[in-house]
Amino acid sequence: MTTEQQIPDRKRALDAMASMPADILAERYGAIARTAPSAIPVRGPEIGAVMVRGRIGGGGAPFNLGEASVTRATVKLDSGEVGHAIVLGRDLEKARMVAHLDALGQRAEWQPMIETDVVAPALVLDAEARRQRAEETEATRVDFFTLVRGEDR
Repeated sequence: MTTEQQIPDRKRALDAMASMPADILAERYGAIARTAPSAIPVRGPEIGAVMVRGRIGGGGAPFNLGEASVTRATVKLDSGEVGHAIVLGRDLEKARMVAHLDALGQRAEWQPMIETDVVAPALVLDAEARRQRAEETEATRVDFFTLVRGEDR
């Protein structure tokens, strides 16, 4: 796999793991960590804040929406792979787990296991959460074209 192919796969995996609920991630990570090489901390985990920016309608001028807490961590395996993580919220352990999984995912022998045991289930959970939000949104949608004004009766 070339470096150009690895970057989107790695980003996809990091996004999926960072969005996974911490308790489910911890359960899946525990099964992998028993046999995985250990990682030494390089930085963090540490808590900080980022400024969230938005645009009205997707094309308007950007504006500062507010700050969000994030936790970042960087770890290194004895074999040299460095894993990074930035997760939304203040969960030190989750950031450490994602960074360790990121480092392991850079090794060919660990990629299939991380993909099937962590990334794929995370993507399924995310798709289910999106579907549920869409259903809830659709249930409360108002179709203004079907409303009748008082003088139109």
